[in-house]
Amino acid sequence: MDLDFAALKQRLYTAVLSDVLDEFGRMDQAMRPFVRPLDETQVLFGRARTGLFMNTYSVAPGENPYEIEIALIDDLKTDDVVVFGCDGPTTRIAPWGELLTTASRMRGATGCVTDGLVRDVRQIRALGFPVFHGGIGPLDSKGRGKMMAMDVPIMCGGVPIAPGDLVFGDVDGVVVIPSEIASDVIAAALRKIESEDNTRRELEQGSLLGEVYAKYGVL
Repeated sequence: MDLDFAALKQRLYTAVLSDVLDEFGRMDQAMRPFVRPLDETQVLFGRARTGLFMNTYSVAPGENPYEIEIALIDDLKTDDVVVFGCDGPTTRIAPWGELLTTASRMRGATGCVTDGLVRDVRQIRALGFPVFHGGIGPLDSKGRGKMMAMDVPIMCGGVPIAPGDLVFGDVDGVVVIPSEIASDVIAAALRKIESEDNTRRELEQGSLLGEVYAKYGVL
């Protein structure tokens, strides 16, 4: 599926995508409300690259606890979204910070979503890279948690997500679009947006809400 993510980011939004996913019978595709953007003006849209984290309580001698995490970041491609599943909300680890943000930007990735914590917030905001997080804290993951697998199905923010699923985030939250229905969902969302635009225009002209709803069926 070849998508113009930059153009679609200008038209789509989480509420309409969530509504359409409901119509497809996928009513649990919005991440829990604690997953919030570092910058509420930014929009994120791309393909998921997943990382599965587990709790740890020590680092073995000679171990590199960042090995899989580094491998994922170095393999990112244009329009990838890093998705870290940390079984959040958590107060134990901040797996995302400034250096991962910088490395991901240079690979062409379009953002990060995690239900873990993030740190280096001022620097990330200055870089203009969309990051959605489960909280803010200074705790490094070393000795507290590490990525055990990359590009596997995970849970993040209460939503199952597989590699290649589409992830859209804005000020209202984050929704996950399963890859197998993504084309149909996006097409339906664009049609719904057109109906909403018509509804808004007629309301602004003084039409009654009931009349416009009967005509276009959107609210």
